Amino acid sequence: MTAQTLRTPQALAELGLVGPQDLPKLEQVAAQYAVAITPAMLALSDEPAIARQFTPTEAELDVQPQESADPVGDEAHSPVAGIVHRYPDRVLLKANHACAVYCRFCFRREMVGPKGLRPLTRAQLDAAFAYIAGRPEVWEVIVTGGDPFILSPRRIQAIMDRVAAIDHVKVVRFHTRVPAVAPELVTNALVAALKRSGKAVYVALHANHAAELTAEARAVCAKLVDAGVPMLGQTVLLKGVNDEPAALEALFRAMVESRIKPYYLHHGDLAPGTSHLRTSVAEGQALMRSLRGRVSGLAQPTYVLDIPGGHGKVPIGPCYLHGQDIEDPTGGLHAYPRA
Repeated sequence: MTAQTLRTPQALAELGLVGPQDLPKLEQVAAQYAVAITPAMLALSDEPAIARQFTPTEAELDVQPQESADPVGDEAHSPVAGIVHRYPDRVLLKANHACAVYCRFCFRREMVGPKGLRPLTRAQLDAAFAYIAGRPEVWEVIVTGGDPFILSPRRIQAIMDRVAAIDHVKVVRFHTRVPAVAPELVTNALVAALKRSGKAVYVALHANHAAELTAEARAVCAKLVDAGVPMLGQTVLLKGVNDEPAALEALFRAMVESRIKPYYLHHGDLAPGTSHLRTSVAEGQALMRSLRGRVSGLAQPTYVLDIPGGHGKVPIGPCYLHGQDIEDPTGGLHAYPRA
């Protein structure tokens, strides 16, 4: 087993993850969208649900007319480089544009990786923090990217120092895949860098299959939670990965057992070359319905869709109100008085 991250189709072929006959097409894919599979994910590559998330395929060359390079409309809500301000009380701070792994369904796939956006310059970072400091309505800063947890503890500490100086920001949330895909990066120094007096710090882990929560991943999540950093779970609904009730149930239970609260189940975004991984909304609603009443409420995320064009997230889960009746978890209908 290699100890290096695999970054080219040729490297994947040498380990038998793709066929040599596929290389010409996969080189076209890699020229457009970054490739990276860490040793932790390579160790799980015999699991089809893991391989499907990270191994490039020719299907990514099939771009549908409705797909977009910016499917959630980040650019329309970016007043300065590195900031997305879509909702009044919170902003995204895109601290970097690189990741430990590159997901084949990523909605920012045109922006991340070696051919994506460049890291923020010092002047751009200063302008981003000046924007936050000048808007007292901003209560929460969501540090994303890319994946901020690939930054050194020194750089994360520098970000936290800047946020700590802004009194009206009370909550800082980091979005990351690192605890699952590169757990060795979650060092004591990184955990210490997150902590700031007067700020509530959360870590949102992106995981899509229970196999990602290995013993090593659970250990570093425990390190974060034991240090006083609550964790949330974010998942993308993916065809062939987690689009069965048993797969979602196992994932959400594994999260809760690891003291991670499942937060959002995202419907797949209209990112270019990802139609082979998207389900229908009706399929997603049926999956959420299958969990209701059978799986603990602690393990129930909100099923959401990011409206294309930057119009925000909305819940799209199943409805249990039918005229004057209300539906129970088994499908039975019961009369309920309306005010």
